[in-house]
This record gives sequence, C-alpha cells and structure tokens, in this order.
Amino acid sequence: MTLDEDKLNELLGRFVTDVGASFHASNAVLGDRLGLYRALQMTMPAAPGEVAAEAGVTERYVREWLAGQAAGGYVTYDPTSGRYSLTEEQAFLLADTAGMQAASAFHIPVAVAKNIERIIEAVRTGGGFPWHDHDPELFEGTERFFRPGYVMNLVASWIPALDGVEAKLTAGARVADVGCGHGSSTLLMADAFPASVIVGFDYHPASVQLARKRAVEAGLADRVSFEVASAADFPGTDYDLVSIFDALHDMPDPLGAARHIREVLKDDGTLLLVEPMAGDRVEDNLNPVGRLYYGASTVICVAHSMSAEPRTALGAQAGEARLTDLLHDAGFGSVRRAAETPFNIVLEARS
Repeated sequence: MTLDEDKLNELLGRFVTDVGASFHASNAVLGDRLGLYRALQMTMPAAPGEVAAEAGVTERYVREWLAGQAAGGYVTYDPTSGRYSLTEEQAFLLADTAGMQAASAFHIPVAVAKNIERIIEAVRTGGGFPWHDHDPELFEGTERFFRPGYVMNLVASWIPALDGVEAKLTAGARVADVGCGHGSSTLLMADAFPASVIVGFDYHPASVQLARKRAVEAGLADRVSFEVASAADFPGTDYDLVSIFDALHDMPDPLGAARHIREVLKDDGTLLLVEPMAGDRVEDNLNPVGRLYYGASTVICVAHSMSAEPRTALGAQAGEARLTDLLHDAGFGSVRRAAETPFNIVLEARS
C-alpha cells in the first residue's frame, strides 16, 4: 500500500473537524438549554465567571465551554483581556431571542443518538424507525431549525410567488397545513391572513396537542385548529390551499398523500410544497447543505418512510425532477418552482 501523505493528512483534518463537531452538538445543546449564549451577550466582554453568574451555573464548566466555542468560531476571544464576546453575526445566529437561535438545530443529532442502536438494527434488517419513536427533543429541534426560514419567507415571499393564492387568503380561504408538527407554519399563515380558516393536520398526537396550546397562547384559536390525521386521509374538501412543509419526503406513501390532496383541493386550488433544497443528481448535492440533509435523511427521513408500506423512502434530497414526476403521477397537471432559498425548494402544483 502506497499512501499519499498529503491526501491522508487532508482527510485526517476533516476527521478531526467532524469529531469536534460531534462534541460541539452536545455543547451547543448545553449552551442553548442553560442560556449561556444569551448570558454572554448580556455581559460581554465577559470573563467566564461573569457568564456563569448571569446564567446561574458553575464557572469551571463555563470556562471550558467558552474556550471550546471560541475554538469553533462561535464566540470571540480576546487574548489580551482574557474576555469573550459575540460579534453581531454570532449574536444573531446564537443568542438573540429574535435571531436564528441556531444552536437549537443541534438538538436533532443529540436526540437521534439516543436511539442509535434501534436505528442500526433498522438499517441492518431493512426495517424502519418511525418519527414518533424518537426522543421529543427531535421534535423541538426540528421545529426550531426550520421556523426561522418560515418566518422570513412564508408570508413575505413564498405565498406571494403562488398564482393568485395571496389574494384568496386575504379575502378568506380554506387551508389545510399537512404534517404541521408543532404548528409554526400554520400559525404564521393564520396570523397573516385573519379572514382565512386554517386547519393543521399531523399524525402525531403529542405534536397536535402542543400546536393547540400554542394557538391559544397566540390568540389565534378562533381561526386556526389542529387535528390528528395522516396526509393520506385527512378530512375535509374544497380546500383553496394545501401546504406541506419539509414533510412529504418523510412519508411512507408520498404518492398516496399527493393523490388525496389533489382530490380534496378545489378545481382551482393549489398545493404549496416546501422541500429541502436539492439537485436532481448526487453530484449536485455534494456540498455542505447536501451533507447535512443526506446525514439527517439516513437516520430520520428514510428511517421513518421505511416504517410502513409502501416504504417509498424518497429521502430529503429527492430533487425537483423526482418530486415533479410524483406530483404529475398524483394528478397535478402543472408543477413549477415558485421560489427557493439556500435550504428549501418551493413548488406550486395545480390541476
């Protein structure tokens, strides 16, 4: 065996980065749960003891935590003063209550790791691991990861990009938000379009229960409701709009779901399908976003889709061409890309 030492060292560099990132996931969750990013923002430039006092935790742990965060580029260290701070960008990403709160995304891999033995067995045997069997931390992390993108884009750009939909919602429309989870997308639409009646559907009872609670807290319970139902048989007809946010690819039977949606839409109704950004070929997705989505898809999306027949397993990187073919097979005559972000592709499907 003849090894290229430069190539080996390059690969080892990636390995060290990835192992460090795996530990960063736990530390980011720790910082998120204990409010350490926010405590640093409130006290900066701060010594570890000041951050610890603000957060109400032990200084020795915070000293180690801050050094690790600085090594990863998530906080800033001044060697002259020995104090830590956040740049505006770091604060917006991690600490601001109105920012991205991106540390929440690390709840997802931490939650998955709690069931890794069962997922390993599913991969070994060709079985599945359903969404509802994951640790609840996964549901929280998923919502908090996707919600900032919905807040920034759903009402401001995605709905306006659909043909005639914004006018219908403003005048008063009937909407079904399928696979709604904790209801973030549902509540955003209800708040923006008070004349419309919006129902969120999800097969997971615990998520529906939390969504109902949030509707009450937001003062929107008079025009939004949440029901337990699957994508393939949720009740109601004559919907002006049906939406699915980052969920179709997870379904065991996405074609059956799409056919049902086509049947319950009005003749001039619209399906708003938001899916993870992906190209149509593997080589199109060999980038950081593709790596994130392929990794999550292996242990979450494909695993859930394999848990029931027909076990389609589209995967999070299905791509526009495959999604378009599926929607055509379901009876939609017109499918087009209406919008996109670095993390999402937005498709409009109509009869």
